[in-house]
Amino acid sequence: MSEQRLKIALPKGSLQEATYRLFDRAGWKISDSSRNYFPRMDDPELEAVLIRAQEIAGYVQDGVMDCGLTGRDWVAENDADVVEVAALIYGKQESRPVRWVVAVPNGGDINSVQDLQGKRIATELVNTTRKFLAQNDVEAHVEFSWGATEAKVPGLVDAIVELTETGSSLRANNLRILTNVIESVTVLVANKAAWADPWKRAKLEQLAMLLQGALRAEGRVGLKMNVPEDRMRQVIDLLPSMKGPTVSRLTDSAWVAIETVIEEKTVREILPQLKAAGAQDIIEYPLNKVIP
Repeated sequence: MSEQRLKIALPKGSLQEATYRLFDRAGWKISDSSRNYFPRMDDPELEAVLIRAQEIAGYVQDGVMDCGLTGRDWVAENDADVVEVAALIYGKQESRPVRWVVAVPNGGDINSVQDLQGKRIATELVNTTRKFLAQNDVEAHVEFSWGATEAKVPGLVDAIVELTETGSSLRANNLRILTNVIESVTVLVANKAAWADPWKRAKLEQLAMLLQGALRAEGRVGLKMNVPEDRMRQVIDLLPSMKGPTVSRLTDSAWVAIETVIEEKTVREILPQLKAAGAQDIIEYPLNKVIP
C-alpha cells in the first residue's frame, strides 16, 4: 500500500452533498457524520477535509492542502496563486455555471451600473465587486455581508451582489437582476508544489479524469439493440451518438447488434422510431462515467 497521501479540501455547506454524489459516481465513497470535518474516503491515498469553499483556494495556495474543489469565483476573489486542474460544472441544484449578479429592489431608480454611483452595496464577494465597479468607472461603498444579504435591501443597502443559480430567491425577496458581475463553475485546484510532484500530479490527473467522466455521463444513457442486417442502415440513421454506434455481428449472420450512447431526454422520442425501423431486444442502461 502506498504511504503517500494527497490532502484534498472538499467544500462544506451548500455544495457538500452534490460533491459527495459526484465522487460516488466517479468511484470514491465518502462517509462522515454531521459534526465531522474529516470525512472518510475509501481510498487510502486521499485525505479529505471539509472547508468552506470561500477559504479553500487560500489553504491550497499556502500548501496547507494539496488540492481542493472550490468556485472559480473564490479563486479570483482571493487572488489565489494555484493551478486550475479541471473545471467541474455541477451545482447544488443544476449542472450549469452560477452567476454573481447585481440585484436591486423592484420599482427603484437604479436602472444601470452607472446608477450605483455613490450607493451602498453588500456582498460576500467584496474584492471582485470593487474591481467590477472600477471597470465601469463607478465609485460606491462596498461592504462585506455576513449572510441574509437579500434581506438588507432596501433598508440597509441600496443594492447587493449575490450568487444565484435560478434567480428564484431574488425574486422571492422582490429584487430584480441589474447585471452580471462574474460567472463561475466549480474547479479542482492544486498547490503549485503538489502539481510539480510526479506522484501527486498523477493522482490529481486521475481525479480530474474520473470526476469529469462522471459529469460527462450525466443525462446520457447507453442503448443496445438487435437489428436485422437489411434494416441496419435505417436504424443507424436514427441514432445520434458521440462518434458512431458500435456494430457487431451476431451468431445468426442475418442479424447485427448495435450499441450507442445518447442523451437520455431523446430516448422517449427515439424508441418508437427504432422499433418501427426494425430494432428488437432494445436495452437502455445507465452510465457512471464517459471518458473520451
